[in-house]
Amino acid sequence: MQLERQSGSLRSQIEAAVAAHGTPLRWAITAVQQRADQPALLQIEAVVLSAGDCQQEDA
Repeated sequence: MQLERQSGSLRSQIEAAVAAHGTPLRWAITAVQQRADQPALLQIEAVVLSAGDCQQEDA
């Protein structure tokens, strides 16, 4: 996913963006694109669990 850098905590911004797709297991910034007169554009790769990933079996 791509994320436009905003002021404030970078970690909070990334965690909120990743959490929109599921429960984050891990994430990494894999690229940063510097843009003239605009905030940096971050490439984020993440591993997340979605509701469909967890299935319970009756014991």
